[in-house]
Amino acid sequence: MNDRIWTGEINRDAAIDAEVGFYDTTLRDGEQAVGVVLDPEQKLEIARGLDELGIERIEAGFPRVSADDERAFKLVLEAGLDAEIWGFSRAVPADIEALVQLGVSASVVESPISDLKLEALGVSRQEMLGRITRGVALAASHGIKVAFFGVDGTRADPRFFEAVYKRAVEAGAQEAVVVDTIGVATPEAVGSLVGRTREWLGAGIPIHFHGHNDFGLATAGAVAAVREGARWIHGTINGMGERAGNASIGEVALTLEALYGVRTNLRFERLREVSARVRELSGYELDPWKPVVGENLFVRESGAVASQFHDPPSIEPYSSKLVGAERGIVLGKKSGLDSIRIKAEELGLDLDEDRQRELLAQVKAEGTAKRRVLTDEEFLELAGRESPA
Repeated sequence: MNDRIWTGEINRDAAIDAEVGFYDTTLRDGEQAVGVVLDPEQKLEIARGLDELGIERIEAGFPRVSADDERAFKLVLEAGLDAEIWGFSRAVPADIEALVQLGVSASVVESPISDLKLEALGVSRQEMLGRITRGVALAASHGIKVAFFGVDGTRADPRFFEAVYKRAVEAGAQEAVVVDTIGVATPEAVGSLVGRTREWLGAGIPIHFHGHNDFGLATAGAVAAVREGARWIHGTINGMGERAGNASIGEVALTLEALYGVRTNLRFERLREVSARVRELSGYELDPWKPVVGENLFVRESGAVASQFHDPPSIEPYSSKLVGAERGIVLGKKSGLDSIRIKAEELGLDLDEDRQRELLAQVKAEGTAKRRVLTDEEFLELAGRESPA
C-alpha cells in the first residue's frame, strides 16, 4: 500500500501505534439524514456492501422504530455476514426485550447524560442514572454484550459522566462509547475525554468514539480518539447522518492509514463503489470535491496541472488505484495545450500543434460561455469529428 501513498515524510513524527476497528451506523444514524428512507431490502444490500468493504461491526438498526426496521434487522441478522451485527436500544425495557426476541448478541444501550438533554426531557440525573443501571443490567442478564452510549457526553458534567459510565460498567456494560452527539468537541477535547474514560473504566473496557461533523472536525476527532486508545470508531458511509452528518468511515480509515500509519481492515478499492450505491439508494448527491469519494478527486481541468498529469505523485496525495477510481482530463475554461493534447490522444485524434492551439481557444470560449466543462462529444464536434458510435 505504501507505494500508492505519496504524502512524504512530514507526518513521520505523528505516527500512531494502535489497533482500531470500525463500527458502521449507516443503517441507523445514517438513515436519520433528512429525507432518507431505506426499505429492508435496501438496508440488506447496504449491509452486504459494508461487509465486503471489511467493516467489522454493523449496526443493523433500531428495531422498535417500525415494522420495516424490525424486518430489516432480521434480514441483516440472518444474512450470514462476516461482520458482527449490533443492535441499538435505549435504556428502556421494551427496547431491550425487542433485541432479546430477535436473538441479538451485542448492542449499544443509550441514554442522554448532559444536563441540557436531561432538562429538555424533564428527567433528573438520579432518575436517569437509575434507568441506565436497570437498562444495562437487563440487557446483560440476557447475555447481550453491551456498549454503553452516553448521548451528548461531550457536553455532560465530567463528574456525572464519570459516575454514569462507572455505574454502567458495574451493571454489566462490557464496552463504552464516548459520544460527541452535537459535534462540538475539538480533537484535543475528544482525546482528553477518551483518555480519561479509559482511566476511569480500566484497560479491560474497550472504548468507542462516536463523532458528528457539525464543525468539520469528525475525522480529526476520530484520529484523536485513536491516539488516546479508542478501539472502535463509529461512522457512516459518506458521513451521512443528521445535520452535518457523522464521521465518514472511508475518510477516517484513509487518514489513519495514509497519514498516521494505522492499519485498518478496510478494502479501499471497494469504497467508491459502496459510496455510490449508498447515495443512489438514499437519493442524495455529494460535493464532487468530497475527500476520498468525490467525483473530482482524480479529474483535472487546469492546464497547469494537466502538464504534470503523466506523473500522478506530483499532483495527487495517493493513487487513484488505491480507492478504485479512474483518472481523467476534462476540457473547459481553465484548460491548456497539454489538456488538448492528452484528450486528443485519448480520443484517437491526430492534431498538429497549430490545430491544438485553435481548439484550445475554442474550448476556452465554449467553456466560458457554457459555464461548465465540455463533454467528449462536444470536443469531437469542435474538432470536426463525429463521436464514436
